[in-house]
Amino acid sequence: MPHRTSSAASLKGRAGGRLVVLATGNAGKLREFRALLSGLPYDLQPQSALGVQPIAETGTTFRENALLKARHAADATGAAALADDSGLEVDALGGAPGVWSARYAGEAADDVANNAKLIAALAGVPQALRSARYRCCLVFVASAGAQPVIAEGSWEGLIVDTPRGDGGFGYDAHFLVPELGLTAAELTAADKNRRSHRGIASAALLRALCGLS
Repeated sequence: MPHRTSSAASLKGRAGGRLVVLATGNAGKLREFRALLSGLPYDLQPQSALGVQPIAETGTTFRENALLKARHAADATGAAALADDSGLEVDALGGAPGVWSARYAGEAADDVANNAKLIAALAGVPQALRSARYRCCLVFVASAGAQPVIAEGSWEGLIVDTPRGDGGFGYDAHFLVPELGLTAAELTAADKNRRSHRGIASAALLRALCGLS
């Protein structure tokens, strides 16, 4: 069993909110989830701030990995935990990079390397055949052994060669939203949160959690 971090021992969040550990160290995800879940009385803190090391993502689906991460964060801290596993599926690549989206170009790869590999893999594929979607699975657990609350969302788009926009993270600058003619990186944070896979999953999670309260 992982050693529980003393910083989470009181299970008290800031400003009176209940501490919920977000099973990531990704600043972009933390920023989005704090906005998306602002209607709940939670103090969302990244596991990296509590000294929790990430668990190996050995699942073959977004749901399996999200469950692994949520239970690991809850077990390590004794607090409630929220985990997201999300990624990009490109039809012309047989659904790749999928669950390996964050490490598509290797375990230590960054967004630049992952995007470069994606565009190279799509060389010669016509724009009309570059359909893709972002998928997200969210898992909330009140404790490591609690029944998980699971919510999912997807967001359809196309992959473009030339990056556009300086917002977002991951593959956002190459993910075109056809009905808008804009990439995810060109959207305002509020507009992206309304439309995205993560926004859709978060809205479903909010409904589920409010129903449980």
